[in-house]
Amino acid sequence: MRQTEDEQAGRQRPRYALVDVVRGIAIIGVVFYHLAWDLRFFNIITTAVDVAPGWFFFARTLLATFLFLTGVSLVLAHGVGIRWRPFWKRFAILAAAALLVSLGTYIFAPDAFVYFGVLHAIALFSLMGLVFLRAPLWLVGGLAIVMFAAYFSFQSPVFNSRALSWIGFWTVPPLTEDLVPVFPGFGFTLLGILLTRLALLSGFAARIAAVSANGRLLGALKQAGRWSLIIYLVHQPILLGILTPLAPYLAREDPAERATEFFGACFSSCLETEGNATQCRAYCNCALEQVEAGDLWGALNAQGVSQNPEIGAVINLCRAMSFELDKPLELLE
Repeated sequence: MRQTEDEQAGRQRPRYALVDVVRGIAIIGVVFYHLAWDLRFFNIITTAVDVAPGWFFFARTLLATFLFLTGVSLVLAHGVGIRWRPFWKRFAILAAAALLVSLGTYIFAPDAFVYFGVLHAIALFSLMGLVFLRAPLWLVGGLAIVMFAAYFSFQSPVFNSRALSWIGFWTVPPLTEDLVPVFPGFGFTLLGILLTRLALLSGFAARIAAVSANGRLLGALKQAGRWSLIIYLVHQPILLGILTPLAPYLAREDPAERATEFFGACFSSCLETEGNATQCRAYCNCALEQVEAGDLWGALNAQGVSQNPEIGAVINLCRAMSFELDKPLELLE
């Protein structure tokens, strides 16, 4: 005879090691992604982590995993009956952590602070998910489909404001370091609730619970999963603390930015001396071409640049090509 969900879940609520392992893999992925993001921020690598397709898909997969596991954990912890004291304790911890993230990012980036990031979403979705722990399965699955369909089929500029952007129907992404909107985010949590309830009904959950996740690697992943919130909160300060003092020694110059700065300094200096914008533009374009062609950036940054014969040759050549001067122009002095 088939058992009910409550009977299948059991009152002892066994710890599902495999769920911890998956969560551990996800949090390690988050650390890896943020490490790559920080390396790009400090110009140590050139890959645009925030927009590159592969990295974008990787980040969205990690996010979907955490939202899905939110639904899984809700069912495993409260499927028999909501344990209000543990629930509110966990909710308070999540809310406090989310507030800490908001305050921390506001201090460092007030224009783009995190006002509804992943921790805010998990806290809210945990509360919303309680309604669906005992709702008909068809309703849970149907609403999940609606969440995804609505996200991909409806947009309105009304939701571009910060006050409404957390819902998810914006036409222009708001300025923030992290935003996890209700649409489609809660849809992943609903899927976690649905599939976990089905697993409990079918008996498949017992097979998952039997996975012990022994061994050093699986054991480490299991522990990482159990401490995922702490890891999430501390990993960025640690990474930034390590990379900030090293960045000046590891950073790679951006050729485009370097060329723009060179031309701007040259043009300003030329205008102060000669006052002819057309001739100064021609002179500085010539100088930039010669410096790049001869890879003279090191000479420009060295002491005594005005006595460097290579730099002098560039000045004389570009002066002759641009205009006649009584005295040579100096590139970056």
